[in-house]
Amino acid sequence: MLNNKVYSALNIAGLAAGMAVALCIGLWIYSQYSYNRFLPGYDRLYQVKLNFDLNGDIHTQSGAALPMVDELKKNYPEVKYASATDWGGQHSLVVADKKLDPFGLQVGADFLSIFPYPLLQGNFNTAFKDPNSIILTQSVAKALFGDKDPINKVIRIDNKSNVKVTGVMKDVPANSTLQFSYLLPYSYAEQNDNFIKNARTQWVNYSFPEYVELQPDANVAAFENKIKNINAKHDAAHKIEVILQPARNWRLLTEFKNGKATGGFIEYVRMFAIIGMLVLVIACINFVNLSTARAEKRAREVGVRKTIGSSRRDLIIQFLSESLLITFVAFLVSVLIVQLALPYFNTVTFSNITVPYTNVTFWCVMLGYVIITGLLAGSRPAFYLSSFKPVKVLKGSIQLGKRAALPRKIMVVGQFSCSIALIIGTLIIYQQINYAKDRPKGYNADQLMMTNSSDDLNKNYTALRNDLLQSGQVVSVTKAASPIIYFPMSATVLNWPGKRSGETLEMNVSAVSQDYFKTVGMTLKSGHDFAGDAAADTANVIMNEAAVERLRLKEPLNQLITFEYGKNPMRVIGVVKNTVIGSPFYAAVPALYVYNPGWVGSIMYRLKPNVNTQQAITKISAMFNKYNPSFPYDYRFADEAFNATLNIEVLVGTLASVFAGLAIFISCLGLFGLAAYVAEQRKKEIGIRKVLGASVPQVWVLLSGNFLLLVVISCVIASPLAFYFLHGWLQNFEYRISMGPGAFLISAAVAVIVTVLTVSYQAISSALTNPVKSLRSE
Repeated sequence: MLNNKVYSALNIAGLAAGMAVALCIGLWIYSQYSYNRFLPGYDRLYQVKLNFDLNGDIHTQSGAALPMVDELKKNYPEVKYASATDWGGQHSLVVADKKLDPFGLQVGADFLSIFPYPLLQGNFNTAFKDPNSIILTQSVAKALFGDKDPINKVIRIDNKSNVKVTGVMKDVPANSTLQFSYLLPYSYAEQNDNFIKNARTQWVNYSFPEYVELQPDANVAAFENKIKNINAKHDAAHKIEVILQPARNWRLLTEFKNGKATGGFIEYVRMFAIIGMLVLVIACINFVNLSTARAEKRAREVGVRKTIGSSRRDLIIQFLSESLLITFVAFLVSVLIVQLALPYFNTVTFSNITVPYTNVTFWCVMLGYVIITGLLAGSRPAFYLSSFKPVKVLKGSIQLGKRAALPRKIMVVGQFSCSIALIIGTLIIYQQINYAKDRPKGYNADQLMMTNSSDDLNKNYTALRNDLLQSGQVVSVTKAASPIIYFPMSATVLNWPGKRSGETLEMNVSAVSQDYFKTVGMTLKSGHDFAGDAAADTANVIMNEAAVERLRLKEPLNQLITFEYGKNPMRVIGVVKNTVIGSPFYAAVPALYVYNPGWVGSIMYRLKPNVNTQQAITKISAMFNKYNPSFPYDYRFADEAFNATLNIEVLVGTLASVFAGLAIFISCLGLFGLAAYVAEQRKKEIGIRKVLGASVPQVWVLLSGNFLLLVVISCVIASPLAFYFLHGWLQNFEYRISMGPGAFLISAAVAVIVTVLTVSYQAISSALTNPVKSLRSE
């Protein structure tokens, strides 16, 4: 290693980069699979889900009826614990002059038994005996009470009631599917929210996430079959089947088709696992190529060793030992690279990954990782070098370069094919992201702000609205059941003109108020907006174009439809253009808009054009604090919320570009080493050619031509392979690009340019060398 510094540096750098990528991806994959596994009853935990049969189309949802919890606990001995929760939300927590609005859950009595997060203070058995109690996480307790003991301290919640701190738990681990900063008992929710109180007896209100822990000896398949029709005796109007999703799938398998978990984040985990292995293989190919390229220099060593008695087995062990030594050094360098890269990697992936230096299992796995990588990288050089015949080698009659050339070329083509395919994938992913990002949204997200509502804001809405409009900062204000970025509920459409026998439809529903469509910038295609008259408007409905198409209404205006929201027929008074709500990669969903100013979850307001945003926020903040003193002013811009729906795809694109760049870098390290070897091997030939009149460009073509040909072959191989896999990936999206030749041509051009730059240094150096030096020994 010390006597061949350039060779060693290239080998170690390439291998270290590949191992760092594989290690980084491996740690990330492990973190994804580790979700919820810290829970004691992890293998017996399930979430209750419902499969709705809508005309043969199975729709799976997470919400279930609240009475099911008691039904499961009382009548099914297989159930050890069962609990409902809400979907979580922000409540104001006020202590003296400190006020927070963290995200928390309202949970059933068995929740703490199903999810026994470590409790630092208090007792799980008594923590929720009083409805007006609260359990805080360690960080929230610290923020509210500092170093004082928080137990039995009083917190003012939502400026309407007091709750007592009965427990403090450790902060929820990052690898927990459920994330929260405090817990409130369901009894508190029932005494403060009539919707939840009434839901206790409503079997047709499927609004509540529910979890069960089964007995250790329970037969899961038999139990699931036993409860699948539990809703039938209570809700004959729907075809519903109860299913259980195990805790191991809560993170990775979130997409359902025909009632079965088929995909989700697991697809991206698999994608990066493949990328990690590809980059490591590219690094190993480098090692093999550089090692076999040095065969001529080590051939005489092999000949001498064999002559004085070394067996082939001895030589194989020697070369494999050298490979393992280099791999071990590369591994140490790779750990340093990972440690330096983790802050960036964690930021990009929204992770909290660390290298587990104190974990014995990790080091055992890493030892195996080094041994396997070292053996894979060193096996061909070891068997190739040990096969030399000592007589031929010492006589100088063996032509090593020719013998090794074909396998070496094949491996160069292989590694560049992988690298080019990664570049193509990166370009296509970014094209798809930009295509969705630039898609017409159907509403105007520019300068549109959203703030979660509260009881105080609902009570003071008229005064707040007037102040905002008179401030000179805002042009329009409205309130709705949810922000523009999602729908708050779905409902079954029971009757409409042209309904077929036995047909059922599920549609999204949002409750809006005066100036909603004006504020968010949605366009009425036909009909008119709500007039602001509650008596008249509550009997009317506005639908989007997708709903008109789904209901097959040729003349939608003035038609009567009935759906679960109100039970009474409602008149269609308007049709709005489709909007992109949720993921921009999918078609607009059918939606109904009803007038209900009392159902408020969000206040939305549009800033005046050309106002100074920071100054406007400062002024608006004062108004919200005036009418909502218990909550800190919080807001989101609609365009930022929209961009957040692209987070996963942006993550994939960012990581793919980084890994593609590293793959090219590693390949070029090997190419640089091979170019140096070829230049060394052909230095006498170059000297003779120069003496006979060859120019520098001619020598450059001589040395670079073969490498360029290999890269062109790689482009030809990589393009159809990349097209095949990317075409399959794009089929996951309803709104997608058509792959043109641009990405493939750009990737090929990048590969060729990088190859030219890498090889040219050695080629030009050789071409400029004085031929007298290379021919002197002749």
